[in-house]
Amino acid sequence: MSSRARTVLPMSNERTAAPQQNASVTAFLERLDHPSKPEILAIRKIILGAHPDIGESIKWNAPSFRTSEFFATFQLRAKGCVQLIFHFGAKAKDLPPEALYVPDPTHLLHWLAKDRASVEFRDMKDISAKRTALKGVVREWIKHVSPDAGGADVEGST
Repeated sequence: MSSRARTVLPMSNERTAAPQQNASVTAFLERLDHPSKPEILAIRKIILGAHPDIGESIKWNAPSFRTSEFFATFQLRAKGCVQLIFHFGAKAKDLPPEALYVPDPTHLLHWLAKDRASVEFRDMKDISAKRTALKGVVREWIKHVSPDAGGADVEGST
């Protein structure tokens, strides 16, 4: 054995993968044959970067995001866009109306029911334009499923 000390190089500041990425989701996405796969990957990165408590797994045959409960799921059958469904967990909850307020100053959310909303993305340009608003909605939404979740940002930018 050599007595030379190993040089440890500092890691790059640019992350290639969010620490919350799940291997089963990564494998699912690698196998996914979808015309909007680049958009799906970009949205995934934004959501995982919105807060350090966000994790992911496959739920309902699609990548889904969670903190203490699931709160958003890709709708992979949408035509002509990538659709993300926001919800308050796997089971319907009897929430008071005031508990459902989610600040959405850019009107990103399209409400489907009192406890469910969707966001649609047409292409990468649309994702880029909605990036900051999406991160804001994610942070606000997770406050309802994880009251301890604050406004932390994994990526360090808004």
